[in-house]
Amino acid sequence: MRHNRDQIKLGRDAAHRRALFRNLLSSLFEHGSIITTDAKAREVKRRADRLIAMAREDTLHHRRIAASELFGAAAVQALFGLWGRSFQNRSGGFTRSVKIGQRQGDGAPLTLVEIIGAREEKSPE
Repeated sequence: MRHNRDQIKLGRDAAHRRALFRNLLSSLFEHGSIITTDAKAREVKRRADRLIAMAREDTLHHRRIAASELFGAAAVQALFGLWGRSFQNRSGGFTRSVKIGQRQGDGAPLTLVEIIGAREEKSPE
């Protein structure tokens, strides 16, 4: 039985799925937004909201959990330094997903996943 197993499989084995979501989440926290397919976007949004909620309280335990879910120190630093601090007074809904059309090659539905306020918070480069 699959009680409380709410993760989607996406036709990948566990190691590939974990690496995929680590890559997507790291890119999301470093850049503020990503474009991906609808199925991946739903799972990324769910995981990102959990990590941002955890990052609002900056403890060593939370940093280690986040480091296991992300690739690179830059993503962890962005999560705790930028996004965790900017959502101190917000209880949820840290990300938004907007359907933006279909991919040119195979017609897969694409979705923009962005962190709320990413355009205002991101410093000009």
